[in-house]
Amino acid sequence: VQLVESGGGLVEAGGSLRLSCAVSGGRFSAATMGWYRRAPRNEGEFVASITSGGTSRYATSVEGRFTISGDNRKHTVYLQMDNLRPEDTDVYYCFIKRSVTPTYSYWGQGTKVTVSS
Repeated sequence: VQLVESGGGLVEAGGSLRLSCAVSGGRFSAATMGWYRRAPRNEGEFVASITSGGTSRYATSVEGRFTISGDNRKHTVYLQMDNLRPEDTDVYYCFIKRSVTPTYSYWGQGTKVTVSS
C-alpha cells in the first residue's frame, strides 16, 4: 500500500495551500482518510478526517479554515487550507485506516507546510 502526498510548500500568513493524498496498492472500503501533523509516533496532532460515507471531523484549531474532501473512486483525499497561520507550519501526514475487521492503518511520508509571518 502506498500513500503519495503532494501540495506542501511555503506560503505567507493568510494564504492558502491544497494538500492531496492518493492511496494505491489495495482495495479500500469503509475506510477513513485524513491528516495529522507532526510524526504520529510522536503524538502527532490530529488535523482532519473524512469517512467513506463523507462524514468529516476537524481539530478545533483548524475548523473554519481547513476543508477536507475525498474521492472514493480515486482513493484520494484533499485538504484545502485557507487563512493559514504561522502555527500551522509542520509536516502533514496522510493516513488511511479501517476500524472494522479487517482493520488496517497506513501512513504517508509527509509533506512540509511552512507559513511565514
